[in-house]
Amino acid sequence: MTPILPAPRRLLVRGVNWLGDAVMATPALARLREALPNTHITLLTPAKLADLWQHHPAVDAVMAFPTEETLFQVARELRDRNFDAGLVLPNSPRSALELWLAGIPRRIGAAASWRTWFLTEAVAPRPGAKPMHKRSNREIHRLTPAAAAPLPPAAPNPTDAAAHQLHHYLHLAAALGANPAPLAPHLGVVPAELAAVRAQFDLRPSRSWLGLNPGAEYGPAKRWPRDRFAAVAREVAAWPGWGVVLFGGAGDVALANEIESAIRLPAIEVRNLAGRTSLRELVAALALCRVVVTNDTGPMHLAAAVGAPVIALFGSTSPELTGPGLPGDPRHRVVRTKVPCAPCFRRVCPIDFRCLNRLGVEAVIPLIRTLTGDPVR
Repeated sequence: MTPILPAPRRLLVRGVNWLGDAVMATPALARLREALPNTHITLLTPAKLADLWQHHPAVDAVMAFPTEETLFQVARELRDRNFDAGLVLPNSPRSALELWLAGIPRRIGAAASWRTWFLTEAVAPRPGAKPMHKRSNREIHRLTPAAAAPLPPAAPNPTDAAAHQLHHYLHLAAALGANPAPLAPHLGVVPAELAAVRAQFDLRPSRSWLGLNPGAEYGPAKRWPRDRFAAVAREVAAWPGWGVVLFGGAGDVALANEIESAIRLPAIEVRNLAGRTSLRELVAALALCRVVVTNDTGPMHLAAAVGAPVIALFGSTSPELTGPGLPGDPRHRVVRTKVPCAPCFRRVCPIDFRCLNRLGVEAVIPLIRTLTGDPVR
């Protein structure tokens, strides 16, 4: 019989390294707080994500490390914090090794390859888990002769809810007694943040704002063509009382500028925020949008977590694994084309990019009307 261990007094949660993954881990953190109300929880996170955890009720303290810091430096800083348990959310060997080098006596994480040696509790894969399968060039070319008809514009959200990545983090948290039942990812935004972003970027509450996020850090195989984003913006911005907000990081500035140039007309209000927001400002600006159209990328998860309805465009990746929000949430829609090579999980398409090239504007506009209650014109 497995002994029942006491609840930790001081728990370190080694956070994930990517924005979207961090948002998908918020249900696990909420369940940990629910199960361990008297435990002091510290989140160890890359510095670029530290501000994400402001106002999050599950976290007592945030410990940030810069990307250039070595695992030995991180472990040395952890060693003096007197943690009696650590939960490792990433699957990387380094993340488990950090806690081992820090001498944390109880170390919990997913069993994977040789990193299992650095864990005291290696958690077996959960039922329903589906590994990501990256297709080879040969496999893609073998599959592509088949016909590829588009799915209906209002195709239902993915039905295999058990495959979603948020369940992985909940499964790990369950090793500490947390309830693995799913919750919607959630991030808090306080009224002062909303008011400051409204004033800074002139996002007047009298206007309905369509958010567009045309970039994707993973690679071009996740990016819907820029002319489609521009076409959606032109149509919706012509509706009475609507405007457009363009989102993106520093690497998306040129892309956002091109889309802005393609849609800017005297009667259209455009706010180009690409490269101009901090992480907290991005969170608040997404919360002010009436609907967000986005590729599968970090801001997609942010928008869903702050309550904005999301239309997510999927090509090379799988909405079953990383769709927006809680699987099945009617506030969000996934749009994709049914091609035999997708999902391929490639950064760059080795053929003709049919998964997103065949996805037209006509698949998106009706969903904007549906999610916002805007009448068909």
